[in-house]
Amino acid sequence: MSLVAEILVRRASSEPGCQLSVQDWRAILRLNAERNMAETSIEWTDATWNPVAGCTILTAGCTNCYAMRMAARLEAMGTEKYSGTTRKTGGRAKWTGKIVLDETALDAPTKWAKPRRVFVNSMSDLFHEDVPEDFIRKVWLTMAATPRHTYQILTKRPQRMAEVASCLPVLPNVWLGTSVEDGRVLHRIEELRHAPAAVRFISFEPLIGTVADADLRDIQWAIVGGESGPQARGMDPVWVNEIESICRRDGAAFFFKQWGGRNKKATGRELRGRTFDEMPAVAAAAV
Repeated sequence: MSLVAEILVRRASSEPGCQLSVQDWRAILRLNAERNMAETSIEWTDATWNPVAGCTILTAGCTNCYAMRMAARLEAMGTEKYSGTTRKTGGRAKWTGKIVLDETALDAPTKWAKPRRVFVNSMSDLFHEDVPEDFIRKVWLTMAATPRHTYQILTKRPQRMAEVASCLPVLPNVWLGTSVEDGRVLHRIEELRHAPAAVRFISFEPLIGTVADADLRDIQWAIVGGESGPQARGMDPVWVNEIESICRRDGAAFFFKQWGGRNKKATGRELRGRTFDEMPAVAAAAV
């Protein structure tokens, strides 16, 4: 519950004879829905929605994950949802592997009247092996019930995504993607191709190595970004140009998110003197 909502409830419980009005209760419900949606500065989306919290370090792209740092801060602020999801090791926050399913967040998008692009589980991975298929189906039901929103689901586990999604309806407002940080995990692209989706996309972020051998056929969109934060690893411009060339060859839209570094605002997001904000033009045919 939001701070304002808590104040309203406390007022009703502490002041003699005080009763909440219908307007007060509506405010509580609205604010509680807003608690489960965060406007975001991520360039390729409008908002985040996190019905799952917590994750597990999987490959090199996870090493400096921003979500680990954010989860640790939220836990320190007393946000129960993130309790026990991280631990301090070597002076840094790391995932513990604890996964939290937030049933209260499931219907939050139904309260958002304005259409949005929604990044699903920016603080976790919907297709983590400890997220039950029944819970994923509940997320699907919410997305099906809110066609005004466009949902962007990103996973480092595209094989499970393909397996689970094959038993679910293909929704025109749901985009499925996977993260690829370097050439060691290029297999994820092929695994994603097996996922039935209106749009398939790749996030090459953090890009920490060349992916010159990537095949983006049947992939509609590629996001490229350097790592940011105190321990950021560098991104070679050659790697970025390689991906743009592959996008032009294979017909994928190219979105350059950032150069990254310790101060991503200082390094900016221009490539060859301009920004690249391409979005997928058409939905892929469901497979």
